[in-house]
Amino acid sequence: MATAVSEPNIRVTEGPEPEINKLFRLQIKHNASDLHLQAGKPAMLRIKGTIRELNMPPLTDQQLWAMFQEAMDDRNKRIMDENGGCDFAHIVNYEGHNWRFRVNLFRQLSLPGMVARKIEQFIPPFEKLNLPPIMEELCKFDQGMVLLAGVTGSGKSTTIASMLDWVNHNYRKHILTIEDPIEFVFSGDKCLINQREIGMDVKDFHIAMKHAVREDPDIMLVGEMRDQETFETAIHAAETGHLVFGTIHASSAPGTINRILDLFPQDMHKAIRSSMGLNMRAIVGQKLLKTVVDEPSRVPIVEIMRFNPTVRKLVLEEEDEKLPAAIRIGKDEGMQLFNDSLYSFLTREMVSRADAFEISPNVEELKMMLKGIEVKGPAIL
Repeated sequence: MATAVSEPNIRVTEGPEPEINKLFRLQIKHNASDLHLQAGKPAMLRIKGTIRELNMPPLTDQQLWAMFQEAMDDRNKRIMDENGGCDFAHIVNYEGHNWRFRVNLFRQLSLPGMVARKIEQFIPPFEKLNLPPIMEELCKFDQGMVLLAGVTGSGKSTTIASMLDWVNHNYRKHILTIEDPIEFVFSGDKCLINQREIGMDVKDFHIAMKHAVREDPDIMLVGEMRDQETFETAIHAAETGHLVFGTIHASSAPGTINRILDLFPQDMHKAIRSSMGLNMRAIVGQKLLKTVVDEPSRVPIVEIMRFNPTVRKLVLEEEDEKLPAAIRIGKDEGMQLFNDSLYSFLTREMVSRADAFEISPNVEELKMMLKGIEVKGPAIL
């Protein structure tokens, strides 16, 4: 465990507002991305990618349950009782500003636990996030689907918020988001923006999407593609003339194809491949890597697969193993592999070689790139 964060005077006591807010304020103060609570341990913060304990007594399960009860509304209490976990947004005032947190409460070993992600107050532009310039092009489609793929904590939500905000500042369109819970709150500029939260504004995702077709959106954010119904509904929206953004838990852009197929029975795979070939515009895979500079503390390692004719053909013909090679030869169209992104940050001396090698999907290839040796992939056709 890394060095503890010094906050020796923390006590969990009764007060006029939720006690948990004191911990959220420490999360803001220390610029931590996440707050972790577990029975029998002090509160923990993730700072620059590393978990650190607060210098305070361990929290008991009774203290945690009491704090959680204060933070939940009746709906979330019911969901917690029924499902053993719940997600919601929580707002805390700190130094005159309201900060939003994406909170997940859960049980583990029959004890309470929590992880809260701090949502940044301002939506950063592409250049502030160190995203490649091609991201701008991925915002300009009139119709289709763009997915952000990555594991939990890979920065997908921030990237997709940045993309929507770029549209907000450059086009006169109607953006509709359907989220569970809402993370970034947008301020309309050129766009009309409506944000609906599942449970708060509408009963469930199915009803929200049924309403959406009557709400005249140009662009939709449908949150996470976590099940068959969500993906089917979202791809149908793309088919009917909308630009749909979403996120999915997958380790890479090419790997997202099988991740989507896993949501469906085998006999539907051919139809889903056909639908993806017709409607998918791009898949962006993302990982976060800590830096060796003061600002920023972490950078997105990005893989971009655009659905050009070659990629579309490979997906339709079930030749997914050739997709990385298609990305490699598609660099003129803004495509790139994870190693291309790592190479860029290494040459700018923003990340360490050890850290880059640790997350590289092909370390030997990355070493060759750093030596100036051209990497050629296998032939596609």
